[in-house]
Amino acid sequence: MENETLKSKATMPGQQIATGAEEEQGLAIGEIIAVVMEYRWLIAAITALFILLGGAYLFVAKPVYKADGLLQVEEKGGGGMSAALKDLQPLLGDSTTVSAEQEILTSRMVLGRVINRLKLDIEVQPKTFPIIGGAIARRYKGSEPNTPLFGLDSYAWGGETLQVDALDVPRSAEDKPLILTVGDNGSFELSDEDGDQALKGAVGSRVTAGKFSIFVSNLVARPGTRFVLVRRSTESAVESLRKSFAVKERGKKSGILEASLTGPDQEKIGLVLDDILKTYVRQNVERRSAEAENTLKFLETQLPALKREMDVAEAAYNNYRQARGSLDLNLETQSVLQSLVEVDNQIVALKQERDELRQNFTAEHPRVQAVDQRLQRLKERRGQFDADVNKLPDTQQKVLQLARDVEVSTTLYTNLVNTAQQLKVSKAGTVGDVRILDQAAVSRQPVGMKVPAVLAVAALLGLTASLGTVWIIRSLRVVVEDPETIESQLGLPVYATIPHSPEEASIVRRAKGAKTGGELLAIRNPEDDAIESLRGLRTTIHFALMDAPHNSLLITGSSPGLGKSFISKNLGAVLANAGQRIVIIDADLRKGHINKEFGLRRETGVSEYVVGSVKLEDIVKPTSVPNLWVVTTGQIPPNPSELLMHQRFEQMLELLGKQFDTLIVDAPPILAVSDAAIIGRMAGATLMVARAGRHPIAELEQSVKRLNHSGVQVKGFVFNDLNTDRQRYRYGYKGYVYRYSYKS
Repeated sequence: MENETLKSKATMPGQQIATGAEEEQGLAIGEIIAVVMEYRWLIAAITALFILLGGAYLFVAKPVYKADGLLQVEEKGGGGMSAALKDLQPLLGDSTTVSAEQEILTSRMVLGRVINRLKLDIEVQPKTFPIIGGAIARRYKGSEPNTPLFGLDSYAWGGETLQVDALDVPRSAEDKPLILTVGDNGSFELSDEDGDQALKGAVGSRVTAGKFSIFVSNLVARPGTRFVLVRRSTESAVESLRKSFAVKERGKKSGILEASLTGPDQEKIGLVLDDILKTYVRQNVERRSAEAENTLKFLETQLPALKREMDVAEAAYNNYRQARGSLDLNLETQSVLQSLVEVDNQIVALKQERDELRQNFTAEHPRVQAVDQRLQRLKERRGQFDADVNKLPDTQQKVLQLARDVEVSTTLYTNLVNTAQQLKVSKAGTVGDVRILDQAAVSRQPVGMKVPAVLAVAALLGLTASLGTVWIIRSLRVVVEDPETIESQLGLPVYATIPHSPEEASIVRRAKGAKTGGELLAIRNPEDDAIESLRGLRTTIHFALMDAPHNSLLITGSSPGLGKSFISKNLGAVLANAGQRIVIIDADLRKGHINKEFGLRRETGVSEYVVGSVKLEDIVKPTSVPNLWVVTTGQIPPNPSELLMHQRFEQMLELLGKQFDTLIVDAPPILAVSDAAIIGRMAGATLMVARAGRHPIAELEQSVKRLNHSGVQVKGFVFNDLNTDRQRYRYGYKGYVYRYSYKS
């Protein structure tokens, strides 16, 4: 019987078998290690597969590069206004905010200009072979188009170039792919995704057909090569650019903006980011220039009126002095005049500030009310000065009034003239509130996860997936791994636990390869742990057969492939080496093969004796092991069960029982056929063989019940092929199916 290590087959999931002691034991570290070691090759294979997939991803994935640049956003300084009219700053707007500038940078106003100027709304991609074609094309470094692989010349394999300077399509065709197929001598054909032709043309000339129009300035590709063209709508192009464009402030309230752009084309992203920064700065300068121009226009409309008021005030003042003679103001009157002029100027500035605030706030706003309070205080102060003026002589009052009008109008006119001159200078050389600190710089290496990181992540995912697979397999394996489960669930003793024998597995492999007689583990390596366990079983068998009516031992199992033949032949050799006369009877008249292990022929065995064609001494064949004989199956009969029920079979057992100390009968599995139940009624004791990791507990229970119903009492179990490195596991059962067929 083969005793090689077999991978446990998954059965249908069911309830787990767990004793109270096992539940209390919990999950042991040793159990986890044992499971990992048991499935180490599966874990290694799945992990290696994921690493290979990670390598394949690195091969086919498009590299993504990053370009970045720096901008400085400064607080507005008044747009060219002098300090003399700094109170008029609200006329030119509030201070610049960084968040507002970030929004402007990503606005359609800026990005739309860049898209139109660089024609980013026209996307051109060579049509490559799925999955690997793009990777091969990117790695091609030749000056001419690459030779097509696999004879697929309609795909681009590297070295192709297509420059489309203009592409107009109907609105319904925007954002939809068009196929450009290269023809001979620079010709091409443009069709939609359904294959309907839109137009034909040649390189260097604009071609129009209906609402389709295209101008191709450069085309390098083999005839038959296809390109995918997409004419993006403005909204789609802006949104696509926004996804790869990012702006953030460096530090808190630093006023430094970092702009970055990612994409697969190193050269292109650098040009695009540079153009975005320059377009942004340009619009900022244009905005500042426009503000200065608007303010200048306002001042130019006010200057003539102020000039007339100043001229009228000076004329009135001069006429009065001429009419009254030369009049001079004393120091007290001059002080009052200076105070009046100062208060009047402040009142004018506050009124302008209030008008500006009222454009954004209601009259109840605290800032507006604060200005109103300041105006009220200035008016009260103005009233005090008026009272002081009224105390002066009439002549002094009139002179003071006229001098005040001249002073106020002259001051306002002079300030506005100076401001207008400064605005003209500012308009001519506006710098703006932002400037480029660093031009766009493109990374030399792709950004994102590096090769070691990708492979490490792939290995981690592979390890996780493999452990998950092992967990699923173990969850579905509703089989018995622990002999204690048999004792606790079935109430039958396990007489011997046979550990897995690598030596036996090697013997089986050599026997299969040589197709000759095999070897006995008990003879080749008597010190093997499996043979030592069989020696322990020898004593148990002695006591089991002590009170039995016959000295025959039936060995069977629930299903094929459990190692019952391995137990039978090696147990026979162990008993024979102890000085007992042993005969092994191969009663598996369907698939018996014990004769092969001893180098004997199948013919002249049980079948021939039962039918009466041979004598008993003709079927008892000696082996190379002293004190050990074998009775083979004989020719495979068409009616095995009927032969086993024949009186001559029982007679054969009785006669052999008188000649030998112990008979070991190797019977077929009980769940496959009923032969074991027939033989069991004639045997002195019955042992069942169970194999670690092969049976649900219900299968063993059903086997015992079937034998019991036939009048056969199972003495106990032999637990075979136990992996001694494992700890205890917990499983359940739902169903099983076995087949057992004739084999010559």
